[in-house]
Amino acid sequence: MTLQAVVEKLKAKFGDTVLDEREFRGEMTVTVKKEEIVAVCTFLKEELGFNFLTDLCSLDYLGQAPRFMVVYQLYSIGDHLRLRLKAPVEEADATIDTVSGIWSTANWLERECWDMMGIVFNNHPDPRRILMPDDWEGHPLRKDYPVQGPDREPYQGRIE
Repeated sequence: MTLQAVVEKLKAKFGDTVLDEREFRGEMTVTVKKEEIVAVCTFLKEELGFNFLTDLCSLDYLGQAPRFMVVYQLYSIGDHLRLRLKAPVEEADATIDTVSGIWSTANWLERECWDMMGIVFNNHPDPRRILMPDDWEGHPLRKDYPVQGPDREPYQGRIE
């Protein structure tokens, strides 16, 4: 199977859910509506063989709509194919359904994404902070997060 065949099968199955497809330097990126992320990911794993979630992260496009993009890096071990799947998330509703029931790897990756960026993963089995202390306020990778952090004085550096 080729990446273009994967995209064609996704478009045939999900139609308007597929918002965009881009190929760049041999890498394929497909953008889908966040409301269908679980159905799309289930189809990719069970029907198209993308049995390994290698990474999950998010991007902050401060000042644009949608503000966030959740990015899933998928790999098909049997076909040796890589696919990047993206889902736009609005700032006013920074939530998306968890895919931890599809790939258990998503559990910790989604926790990190919430901890650093503030995107809530609906129905996540363990929505605790994973990197920051439990009492930490805010999400440090957001572009509008204070550079010095909420509890520190600006760094003065060494004066000689």
